[in-house]
Amino acid sequence: MCSRYSLTSPPEAVRAYFGYVNDEPFAPRYNIAPTQPVPIVRRSQAGIRELVLVRWGLIPSWVKEPGSFSTLINARSETAADKPSFRGAMRHRRCLVPADGFYEWTGAAGTKQPHLVRPARGGPMAMAGLWEHWLGADGSELETMAILTTTASPDLAWLHDRMPVILPPAAFEAWLDCRSGSAREIVALLAPAQEGLLATVAVSRRLNNPRNEGPEVQEPVPPA
Repeated sequence: MCSRYSLTSPPEAVRAYFGYVNDEPFAPRYNIAPTQPVPIVRRSQAGIRELVLVRWGLIPSWVKEPGSFSTLINARSETAADKPSFRGAMRHRRCLVPADGFYEWTGAAGTKQPHLVRPARGGPMAMAGLWEHWLGADGSELETMAILTTTASPDLAWLHDRMPVILPPAAFEAWLDCRSGSAREIVALLAPAQEGLLATVAVSRRLNNPRNEGPEVQEPVPPA
């Protein structure tokens, strides 16, 4: 499960890590929530990596009324290739979702404690994603995305049984290359993160409100 994440690394660092060609500035985001505009990296029609803004919450192309459809923020990597909502994107529209942390919660409702999960060495990371293009009968267009999840790595299983698929830079090209029209060759990439890759810290409960933004939502607090 991934229902909130952050991207606070400088745009220059993100561009260097993902290797996209366009210069698209963006402000630091500490509390990214579903339905908000988010940057993704994908291959353009010319075959080069580009950074574009889409909405978090995938809308399949066959949906007639997006306003009445429950947007899909996550896709289970084990079944995405077979699900009608995701199978086309798994074959033809894979992307990278830049982030430098994601959040999970522990505790009972009303007292939930948020935790920031981030690269142990700092810096950006790439979550595996799928993007979709919706075209309305009136000509309106909407591009959206969902984050792929997998079984949590053993060192994160205490926090949640699922986690985003984290792709290393060596896998970027294979993941983004959809020219074969098949998802078979990328199945091996949909694995839990290696133990020790990510570190976890309990952070301020201010994060629980998706309207709160800024570095203060990531202030460490003593674990419960």
